[in-house]
Amino acid sequence: MHREIRPDSIAPPAANYAHAILTEGAARWLHTSGVVPIAADGTVPDGIADQARTVWSNIGAMLVSAGMGPPDVVSVTTYVVVGEELPPVMAERDAFLGGRRVASTLVTVPALARPEWRMEIAVVAAAS
Repeated sequence: MHREIRPDSIAPPAANYAHAILTEGAARWLHTSGVVPIAADGTVPDGIADQARTVWSNIGAMLVSAGMGPPDVVSVTTYVVVGEELPPVMAERDAFLGGRRVASTLVTVPALARPEWRMEIAVVAAAS
């Protein structure tokens, strides 16, 4: 249902993501808001890797509630506060997606809505 689009006429992606994903035959779509690193108990982890893990856990719970899973994710938009390390953020994305490449945008920002939030992620998922 999802197929990576890789035109030979453009350069390959700069990291482990797809330039585009074609989704055909999808009957259900899930669009999340920016998912922030607040754990179920209301706490916010300190480190960026722990925040990324918490965000992906929250996204996983939303997918399950929608009758979906990681293979249904087609697009990811990640916002990270300037100065934070990017490799742990990308590693958590790759782990959650099981190495699958999806359309992915990473934006560095000066701040998020709360100072303790160092990142947030929005996803689009599609299922038949």
